[in-house]
Amino acid sequence: MEKVQLRTYIFLDSLQPQFAAYSASVAQGYLPIAGQSALYIEIAPGMEINRVTDIALKATRVTPAEMIVERQYGMLELHADDQGEVRQAGQAILDALGVQENSRLKPKVVSHQIIRAVDDHQAMLINRAGRKGMMLIAKQTLFILETYPAAYAVYATNEAEKAANINIVRVQGAGAFGRVYLAGEEADVLVAADAALKALEAIDGVEEKR
Repeated sequence: MEKVQLRTYIFLDSLQPQFAAYSASVAQGYLPIAGQSALYIEIAPGMEINRVTDIALKATRVTPAEMIVERQYGMLELHADDQGEVRQAGQAILDALGVQENSRLKPKVVSHQIIRAVDDHQAMLINRAGRKGMMLIAKQTLFILETYPAAYAVYATNEAEKAANINIVRVQGAGAFGRVYLAGEEADVLVAADAALKALEAIDGVEEKR
């Protein structure tokens, strides 16, 4: 059997209202709600996420919102009202894979930028290009973040919403890279951006060997 790489392993203690609503709007499985706890796991190769899901669901009472299976990467979201259930599901997965939580890859901020007073036409382009959340309004400030591995984008988003009154425009937490688009008043966006970056920096893990 091919060795499984733990790419992302991240626990969200309390899903924030906007992020929970955003997740529910794009999820293919059981919809999460605000206040629940969640776990995001990304592994390689992608097909192994099926075995990981089986282990977690048989060991606990968590429910999955997402199970994305690609050849290269697989991503799973699990959530429950009880934090203990979510943590237990995560530990069952770690034990089955024979790894520790800090065996995950340390997140990298691939890029980040702040665009102030967004032009009307750029706001239109962003709203039309895969927007799933709130509308980006012209003259708002926009924070864009790109993460690696991808699933860390969801943690950054949830932590940003905890810190400030922002609008979630788009979150992409699966694939080669994760992306986050947050908008609002400049002061709020600056606080949210700082919270997102600091949250990612605080996560321990290993550097990927290439």
